[in-house]
Amino acid sequence: MAKRSTRDPYQTFTKQQWSDLRNGQPMTLNAEDIDRLRALTDPISLAEAEEVYLPLSRLLSYYVEAIQELHHVSSRFLNTPGDKMPFIIGVAGSVAVGKSTTSRILRALLSRWPSSPKVDLVTTDGFLYPNKVLEARGLMQRKGFPESYDRTRFVNFLGDIKSGKAKVAVPVYSHLVYDVVAGEEVIIDRPDILIVEGLNILQPGELPRDGKPILFASDFIDFSIYIDADVEDLRDWYLTRFFRLRDTAFRDPTSFFRKFSEMSEEEAGVFGRNVWETINLPNLVDNVLPTRGRADLILKKGKDHRVEEVKLKRL
Repeated sequence: MAKRSTRDPYQTFTKQQWSDLRNGQPMTLNAEDIDRLRALTDPISLAEAEEVYLPLSRLLSYYVEAIQELHHVSSRFLNTPGDKMPFIIGVAGSVAVGKSTTSRILRALLSRWPSSPKVDLVTTDGFLYPNKVLEARGLMQRKGFPESYDRTRFVNFLGDIKSGKAKVAVPVYSHLVYDVVAGEEVIIDRPDILIVEGLNILQPGELPRDGKPILFASDFIDFSIYIDADVEDLRDWYLTRFFRLRDTAFRDPTSFFRKFSEMSEEEAGVFGRNVWETINLPNLVDNVLPTRGRADLILKKGKDHRVEEVKLKRL
């Protein structure tokens, strides 16, 4: 059984306890799928996916069913059309914690439910202001902080998705050129489930002093996941990823970071640690970590990047 506390808003499960909640659900991914879906430095295995993400997929199926039923009841009461409402899942956490891997594996698992739902995935990177805007506002050194995003556009996007609007455009961000790509968009067209991955998606923002209603991105999220890890481990994973990219993607002549591939290992190490200490760590401490307690589910990772504990918020 999960650990219980009358004061803790979460039920806490060991990895084995959580794995048992799979309840015989068949695994629909194989080792090749996991290799294809995991990020560059994420060591997730097929066994880890079965133990952690398969039970989560089962839980989400119940949540989706419940939300759809609630929407149906509301539509019946209001005598309005009862079209299905898209279910939005938010995946939050620090840089280098494994949000992308989690999001891609969840998308693959959910899309293989017997009902074959349409599952789309969006990252908030596309909603960053273009570099020229960040430079004009003096925010290039705060890229990834809440103020570096076009939050109004992001909230409007989520509102359009929730309202069932067809063919909603999402800006495209290129990690290679480190900027939003002008004129490029991805079209999201009425998904059954939308997974949104980003650093700050659970932030409530500041409330207006006059009490007027205001919408935040988190208001549109039906189920939220926070991927947690100790700060020291996050730093090590970030630096490991930085050096791996230095030897691969950074060597591309069109890469914004090409100059870092030409640095000595010592120079690159100094630069990487400085980025962590001056940008990623302050953003984590001031903006990302404070949202952890707003998540419906917390996946706590250990030093080996594998999930050790799962916390599910009580209803």
